[in-house]
Amino acid sequence: MTHPSQSNSKLTAEQLAACAPIEKYFLGHAHDDASYMRQAFLPSAHIESMREGVFTSWPLNIYCERFGGKPASDEATRRRSIDWIEVAGSAASARVTLVHGAMTFTDYFVLLQTQDGWKIANKAFVGKSTQA
Repeated sequence: MTHPSQSNSKLTAEQLAACAPIEKYFLGHAHDDASYMRQAFLPSAHIESMREGVFTSWPLNIYCERFGGKPASDEATRRRSIDWIEVAGSAASARVTLVHGAMTFTDYFVLLQTQDGWKIANKAFVGKSTQA
């Protein structure tokens, strides 16, 4: 996992704290483990995208069904990074990039600071094939 393009020394304590659920999200992908996703997201979260021109919106429980506990065979070559994160009080937004084989995903997160720490409130994403 890499932090925003700013060096870690330039991130504020608030920004570093808001990165915590994103790190759990990255672990969920790396381990193909929904338990990390449940730690990262609020229970009310939705994961949304436009897929082949059709709007999709999954509640967290449906999204978690996609994780079966078997890491991808190419996991060692996958890359995930936080491109930027902005914090304003108890709310934040972030953009992350995931390079999973021939697919590159851009995720946009809305995060909230709760009594249980920072959580991802919602995610919108787009995936693009890097193959010609």
